[in-house]
Amino acid sequence: MLTSLLKEHHANQLARKETQEEKRKEAIAAASDLTQALVDHLNVGVAQAYLNQKRLDAEAKQLHQNATNFAKNTQQWLSLVEGFSSALKEIGDVENWAQMIENDMKTVTCALEYAYKG
Repeated sequence: MLTSLLKEHHANQLARKETQEEKRKEAIAAASDLTQALVDHLNVGVAQAYLNQKRLDAEAKQLHQNATNFAKNTQQWLSLVEGFSSALKEIGDVENWAQMIENDMKTVTCALEYAYKG
């Protein structure tokens, strides 16, 4: 009777150990699955952030290129406008010079007419 109780106790202990071992393996597998799911979730966020950063870098590079081109175009326009302004000033100077010559010629003509009549 005592041996049967001892055998029964050992059998129960062995069954409990096996159950505990199975539950421990299940808990480890569940923890591993949870860890993997968390890592996958974090990796998705990190990958999205990386793609966003890559896109931002490309757009910043394009913006810099556009700004450089804009500066070059602006400088060309300024040079063109400055040349145009200078040409207008020269035309104004020529017009002023022509008016002065015309006035001088009128004075000479009046003097010659006066001298011829007088």
